[in-house]
Amino acid sequence: MTTLQFGPDNGDLTITTGVAGKAARTGHRLTIGFTEWSATVDGEQPTRVRVVVNVTSLQVRSAEGGLTPMSAPEKLVARANALKSLKADKHPEIVFDGSDVTADGDGYRIAGTLTILGSSTPHTVTVAPSQGRVVGETTVRQTDVGVKPYSLMMGALKVADDVTVRLSLGLGD
Repeated sequence: MTTLQFGPDNGDLTITTGVAGKAARTGHRLTIGFTEWSATVDGEQPTRVRVVVNVTSLQVRSAEGGLTPMSAPEKLVARANALKSLKADKHPEIVFDGSDVTADGDGYRIAGTLTILGSSTPHTVTVAPSQGRVVGETTVRQTDVGVKPYSLMMGALKVADDVTVRLSLGLGD
């Protein structure tokens, strides 16, 4: 059986957050990336997909919106808040284990288990080829996986519950 390996050298894994609350216009929408992760795909016609993310490798790549541009020190504070929300000291990995892979048009529908904060929940991701890559996008509701979205000003400004996870894997890289 063929096994393909992917990671930061030939792929990209990001999370995009939104803002919510009465003061949402003052907050930043973040793009968060990871410098340590791996994706393993079993079979040329995939039968299993496993993605393991080192939570502590989280980096704030960019920020949009807000009243002022986000400074480098503010990015470090946002990173620290994200690591705290994800309880990275106790749960250093996020794992998606997709064991039900079905052809879906040009791509695949991958159903499996998403494990965050040590608890698992069913989750489905769809991936498809795009310009020499395989790309996928899914929405994860933080409260569904046990993550309390970060908030301040007594909830007037908070990270939106839904975050978007994007994966792009280079074919032949």
